[in-house]
Amino acid sequence: MAKKLEGKRVAMVVANGFEQSEMVEPRKALESEGAQVDLISLKKESVRAWNHTDWGASFDVDKHIAEADPDDYDAVVLPGGVMNPDYLRMDERAVNFVTTACEAGMPIAAICHGPWLLAEADVLHGRRVTSYPSLRTDLENADAEWVDEPVVVDGNFVTSRRPDDLPEFCQAVIESLSRPMGAHTGSELGRSTTRLNG
Repeated sequence: MAKKLEGKRVAMVVANGFEQSEMVEPRKALESEGAQVDLISLKKESVRAWNHTDWGASFDVDKHIAEADPDDYDAVVLPGGVMNPDYLRMDERAVNFVTTACEAGMPIAAICHGPWLLAEADVLHGRRVTSYPSLRTDLENADAEWVDEPVVVDGNFVTSRRPDDLPEFCQAVIESLSRPMGAHTGSELGRSTTRLNG
């Protein structure tokens, strides 16, 4: 039986300090459905995760951000962790990568503190999103409608609040990437929103 995401390529963009489970679990879920997932980072060889309250494991980087082309991918996943998106939003290459992916209408999935990068990329106008609660003001200031729900799907955006929401988040990312390109762009669907509750 063919897997849902056979032939799809996913860019997972991270810097040091990403929340380990928020990278590992979505990558495992995507790969189990046949997707190729590339870990793209500001670091060239390896990047280190944050695991709840302390440093976690190190992971090999597949591609440095300077060498990564959004056109090579079908979706972008942005794990959280406090340090990770703070580093990313200070890096013009990471911001441009996400901006280009959004303009192409590809699925963009962000969890926990991950939506910080979307705010920096100025792509949240009129979007319905969720995140870790401390980001609420930042996202509302970026003209997003913030809600407290496990996962929110608005057009090509998938957002979740925290590691506890990973099962719903992974399911929503797979479903979003399973749809034909262009079937879920914000420009076509406006502010239509689907909520998946576990």
